[in-house]
Amino acid sequence: MIEITKIDLHMHSTVSDGTDTPAELLSNVREAGICMFALTDHDSIKGCASLKAIRSENDPVLLNGVEFSCRDELGRYHILGYDYDLTAKPIKDVVELSHALRIRKFMARIRYIRDKFGFTLPEEDIQSLLTLDNPGMPHIANLMVHYGYAPSREKAIKQYLNHASSDSEYTRPEAAIQGILGSGGIPVLAHPAFGDGDQLIIGQDMDKRLKRLIGFGLQGVEAFYSGFTPELTAETLGFAEKYGLYVTAGSDYHGKNKHISLGSTHLSEAAAIPDGLVRFLERVSQKQ
Repeated sequence: MIEITKIDLHMHSTVSDGTDTPAELLSNVREAGICMFALTDHDSIKGCASLKAIRSENDPVLLNGVEFSCRDELGRYHILGYDYDLTAKPIKDVVELSHALRIRKFMARIRYIRDKFGFTLPEEDIQSLLTLDNPGMPHIANLMVHYGYAPSREKAIKQYLNHASSDSEYTRPEAAIQGILGSGGIPVLAHPAFGDGDQLIIGQDMDKRLKRLIGFGLQGVEAFYSGFTPELTAETLGFAEKYGLYVTAGSDYHGKNKHISLGSTHLSEAAAIPDGLVRFLERVSQKQ
């Protein structure tokens, strides 16, 4: 029996930009008392395969997860995929495309801070990061702090790295959504109100985005999220009810790379469990 307030469907491991290995993450999920979880590494499903191999029957329920970084004419989106077939070709194809684009973004950011600000990182450090499964902004930011180019990882990202990439270096949201659907999964918009940097997307702007993504096959929204105010959660739940979308909850845990604890979803503060979340859990439970 799943205790609904004890789920966390958004977290990252060392396969992307978290600091816990998949095995360490499983141990920490156990200790946090979470009943159901999903590993949603950026543009990768490798960590999910690792968890499947080590998870025992008595461990918390595990959903296959992924988070694709996407962009189109309306801006940036993070598309979560849940409960897909790990062996399916459509999800593997999107992962392969997204990984290639991620490496391009990584190198573009390295060139940007070098050419724009004169921040030169040692070649051996760059090559070391390229051996990782999915190097990204936090990895570059950590090096910038190490070599004195920024006072903190957060400022390195906000002041420098967020300005370094172009639209052509992102997976299209329709490609991510179709890859998830084609593998039997559920596509969900992560932290819907948050766009580029400090951008806040609400009201008619959010309605426009959701209509566009629903046209591509989007099926859910992450209404319970560690960074959301009660007002943002309420608005997202309103959109979920309006369009009949599933509802999910996630902390966006990254281990030591973010000051967010496992299970920090605000679900325990909800006055009532929304129908969209109940329907989501009913659907994924059919495969357990």
